Amino acid sequence: MAVTRSLIDVRRLVLFGLLALSVVAIGLLAVRVGDGNARDRRARAADAGPSSSTRSTTTTTRPRRGSGQAVTLAFAGDTHFEGGLRSQLDRNPNGMFAPIAPTLGGADLAMVNLETAIATGGTPDPKAYNFRAPASAYEALRVAGIDVVTMANNHGRDYGPAGLSETLAAKAQTPLPVLGIGANAEEAYRPWRTEIKGQQIAVFAATDVLDDWLITPWTATDAQAGLASTKGASVDRLLAGIRGVRADTDTIVVYLHWGVEGSTCPSPRQQELALLLVDAGADIIVGSHTHRVMTGGRHGAAFVDYGLGNFAFYNESGASGVTGVLKLTVTGRDVDAYEWIPARIQGGIPHLITGVAADTDRSAFTSRQSCAGLTP
Repeated sequence: MAVTRSLIDVRRLVLFGLLALSVVAIGLLAVRVGDGNARDRRARAADAGPSSSTRSTTTTTRPRRGSGQAVTLAFAGDTHFEGGLRSQLDRNPNGMFAPIAPTLGGADLAMVNLETAIATGGTPDPKAYNFRAPASAYEALRVAGIDVVTMANNHGRDYGPAGLSETLAAKAQTPLPVLGIGANAEEAYRPWRTEIKGQQIAVFAATDVLDDWLITPWTATDAQAGLASTKGASVDRLLAGIRGVRADTDTIVVYLHWGVEGSTCPSPRQQELALLLVDAGADIIVGSHTHRVMTGGRHGAAFVDYGLGNFAFYNESGASGVTGVLKLTVTGRDVDAYEWIPARIQGGIPHLITGVAADTDRSAFTSRQSCAGLTP
C-alpha cells in the first residue's frame, strides 16, 4: 500500500507540474498576443498620423459655430488701375476709394480680386489685354479697408518673368496679404490664416482662367514661380490644402477666378468646381472674371457666389458698370445671413446706389439663383 501511495503521489506531482507548465505557456502566449495587438495599434496609429497628444490641433474638430461669435465678410470683384484709375492712384492713393471705403472697412474682413501685375517693368505677354500697376496699388487698397487680395487671375503675370519678380518683391514688402501668387507652389497655394473674434479663418485663392498656352509658364510648381491654378491636375493641390486645414479651421473661404466672360449664369465648369470645393470642406466660395454680377446663394450647407462683377475698373458702360459688395454674416461654418449691396462704377470707382435702382439690382441678383442651382 505504501508503494502504491508513493506511485500515486509521483503521478500527482507530474500532473501538477504539467498543469503549471501549461499555465505558464498560456500566460506567455497571452503576453505575446497582447504585445502583438499593441504593436498593431501603434502601427495603425502611425499610419493615421501622430496621436492627439503629440499632433498639432489639426486633429481637433472644432464646433460647427466655432467660438460662437458672428463675423462679417465683404467680397468684391475685379479691380485694376488702368486708364483714369492710374492717374487717380498717382494723385490720391489714400483717398481714391473714399466712396466705397466705409462699406469695405465696416466688415471684419474684406477681399477683392486684384487683376493686374504689380510692376513698372517687364515685357508684356502677347495677349489681348495686359494690366500693370505700381506697388502703391497695394497701399491704396489697404487704406480703403481691404484686408486681403487675390492675384490668382489671368492678368497676375501679364508682364512676363521680370514683371512677376517685381510683383513678388512688392508682395514681400506690403503688409497687405496677397494670395494666389508665389515664388513656388507652396507659397502660391498657401492660405491666409487669421483669427477674428475667436474664429479661425482660412482664405484660399486660385484661378480657373488661363489660356491653354499660358497654363504651363504661368502655373506655380515646386520649381517655378507663378499662380495658383485649378487647371487640370493642379486642382488637386487646392483641394488637398482645404482638407489639410479643415479640422482646425472654423471658416474656410475660397476666392476663384472663374466663369465665361459676359455670362450671368454659371458654366458647367463652375458648378463642377463648386461641388469639388464644397466636398473638400469649403464653407464659402466666391469669385469673379465674367465682368458681370451673377448671383450667390446656398449650396447645401455652404455658400457660393459665381460672379461678383467688376469693382474698380476702366470699363463702366452698361452691365460692365453694375457692381456691388457681397456681405456675409458668418458664425463658424454657418452663413447666418447674406446681402448684395448694389453700386455703380463711376470714374472707375464703385459708388453705392439706393432706391429703385438698388431694389432692381437686388431682385436681379436673387432671380438668377434658379439658373445657378442655388437656394435663398
